[in-house]
Amino acid sequence: MAVDCKSVKPGIEVACLTDVGLQRTNNEDSYLYWEPDSDEELERHGRLAVVADGMGGYEGGQEASRLAVETVREIYRNGPAGDPVRTLTEALTTAHLNIQNYAQEHPELQGMGTTCTAVSVIDHRLFFAHVGDSRLYQIRAGSASRLTRDHSYVGRLVESGIVRSEDAESHPQRHILTAALGSGKDVEPDVPELPISLQKGDTLILCTDGLWSLVSEQELIRAVKTNPPAQACKALVNMALERGAPDNITVLILRIST
Repeated sequence: MAVDCKSVKPGIEVACLTDVGLQRTNNEDSYLYWEPDSDEELERHGRLAVVADGMGGYEGGQEASRLAVETVREIYRNGPAGDPVRTLTEALTTAHLNIQNYAQEHPELQGMGTTCTAVSVIDHRLFFAHVGDSRLYQIRAGSASRLTRDHSYVGRLVESGIVRSEDAESHPQRHILTAALGSGKDVEPDVPELPISLQKGDTLILCTDGLWSLVSEQELIRAVKTNPPAQACKALVNMALERGAPDNITVLILRIST
């Protein structure tokens, strides 16, 4: 399933792709791309993209990631313009509460939760809020910058210097999260201190760990450098599938075109 790029307003190219993988029977990932209908609202609110990777069993993970992306869209779409980081933070904290309330109403889904990485692009400025171990990359001029940090046990080991970053992707405990929407009493999303400037040709990649654990940053760079976004999504998902794809795979690509 992919975004119809013909429906996207000029200034950006968008493509998304998700796959259940080769060892799962259901897809617990969710994603969305949203932009306002009017040019005036687009100028004020910008564009929104979200990726979420659910956990908590067959229905729990699916419901958690669905609730996350739907809540983020509603809060962002109806929120005031002018402070996107505050709105994104409110959206993730509201999603956190919504997931917990849903689990209380459905005791069989206790333990449900999800990662969530939500980005806003307004003019040529990037804002984001992030919880969990899905990732946001910025590709520019043949180099990749990872803009999010993993809220995971292994992520803490990397930050402490105990594990090398190049070993983290294959670490056997890399899937143990230290923060997720729906898990724990409170959640504090990571946000950038300042907006990140974007320029024509920049590519943003949002992806779940089903992709980044199997595909290197250099392969991300090559895929988006040699393909338009839709073909890059297919190429990256195919790489993960060729390598066994034990988890669901989701990738969302935004390319600044003006």
